[in-house]
Amino acid sequence: MRKWIRIPLAEGQTTRQAHCDLPEGAYERELGREGFSGPATDMLHRHPPTAWTSWEGPLRPRAFDMAKLAATAGSPWGAAPVLGNAHMRLRFWRCAAAMDHLARNGDGDELIFVHEGAGALFCDYGRMTFRDGDYIVLPRGTAWRIEPSAPLAALLIEATGDAYQLPEKGIVGHHAIFDPHVLDTPKIDQAFRAQQTEQPWRIVIKKRDRLSTVSYPFNPLDALGWHGDLVPVKLNWRDIRPIVSARYHIPPSAHVNFLAERFMVGTFAPRPIESDPGALKVPYFHNDDDIDEIIFLHRGQFFSRDNFGPGMLSLHPSGFPHGPQPKAFAIGAKRARTETDEVAVYIDTRDPVEVAAEAETVEDLSYVDAWKVKG
Repeated sequence: MRKWIRIPLAEGQTTRQAHCDLPEGAYERELGREGFSGPATDMLHRHPPTAWTSWEGPLRPRAFDMAKLAATAGSPWGAAPVLGNAHMRLRFWRCAAAMDHLARNGDGDELIFVHEGAGALFCDYGRMTFRDGDYIVLPRGTAWRIEPSAPLAALLIEATGDAYQLPEKGIVGHHAIFDPHVLDTPKIDQAFRAQQTEQPWRIVIKKRDRLSTVSYPFNPLDALGWHGDLVPVKLNWRDIRPIVSARYHIPPSAHVNFLAERFMVGTFAPRPIESDPGALKVPYFHNDDDIDEIIFLHRGQFFSRDNFGPGMLSLHPSGFPHGPQPKAFAIGAKRARTETDEVAVYIDTRDPVEVAAEAETVEDLSYVDAWKVKG
């Protein structure tokens, strides 16, 4: 598709370029469509668009402490539901012992993000080890189980009725963000062959959100070999090399790792903060009116928020402006930090998500007050 030169309209006081060289005392807000890739207008305000004094009603920024979901489950089907809609289901799973059965998701691809723990994952294709910070993509229909060597805490992100793909990287090339060569796949190694016993095993299958159990007189993970291009893959955030700019704040859409039809999953990894004097040092205030934004902090201090530590998960539904909290905004204005240290998983979904009852039990109801004007 050809991209014609189109000059944006302007009215009143504006900046020469979005997110750069804001006038003293002005606050910028971006009103955008299709996440950060559609039509957008950048508006200057006299006051921070998030400087509210009170908030009433069901629509609000929300935060949940996953560390307080302490119950363990020997199966991913026992993981605590957190957020979801018809196209994406997010669950939080703690598992401390080896699974005594195999799991198979018939509803969609499963993406596991390992927040804590380590161990080995056995599946139809072989065996792979995992550690904290790993993403593991399991194609729909894959039978698998884990043997933790340290207790597991993980996000389970189901692409319901869909499959994960890699994003189109455009002019930056297919090696950008991460080289596909860093993606690890399962191996048919000695440990995998050793578990191919004639002892009884079960596969617990989830289909249409209902469970069925199939029993075998042997371990069905009995592959001798395989070839093809449909296979589980593993990516660790330590192999991600973010796109950065010294002169411009790069939007989240540049940090996408995996795509489904109705949502995307990306990683905010440590990076240098913009050094140009006129560039914003924190995310700009914005209305993301087609997207519900979810962030899970894996480690570090999220550079645009305060009192939001590892294990916290936030939901900023579409419908209101959001952006950096006042303390983080002030730190950015003073150029007090030269680099970020957070590692965070973000999920942008095109369809509104519902909050599960389990998540509501660990909600921080004071989160909305973090932007509140102090009287």
